[in-house]
Amino acid sequence: MSLSDPIADMLTRIRNAVRINKSEVNIKASNICEGIASVLKKEGYIEDFDRIDDGKQGILRVTLKYDQIGQPIINEIIRISKPGCRIYSSVDKLPHVLAGMGIVVVSTSKGVMSDKSCREANVGGEILCTVS
Repeated sequence: MSLSDPIADMLTRIRNAVRINKSEVNIKASNICEGIASVLKKEGYIEDFDRIDDGKQGILRVTLKYDQIGQPIINEIIRISKPGCRIYSSVDKLPHVLAGMGIVVVSTSKGVMSDKSCREANVGGEILCTVS
């Protein structure tokens, strides 16, 4: 079975795992999903991720992060740009999520970055998702 939108699949698996308080979630590996996972780790939304070789495509094992009382760090994760309708933005028009409390994950010519990193590097790109 071919997967037409691996990003939406990744975000849905994370969203579902957070709702049932799972500690880890397995995702089909791809370069874009690994880039998103690295941004989430860098920004503190997940604990860690590992790429596991299964002889095929590979698996990303994402360890989710919770606070001291067991509440998930990721409250909402929304896919913005979809295969049928791509959404691009210049660096000066990147949206602010929750007045800077959330992040926007952007695919740029320099790789997958958060909106804060995009503003520092002065690059825009395709808005993949928002996380708060």
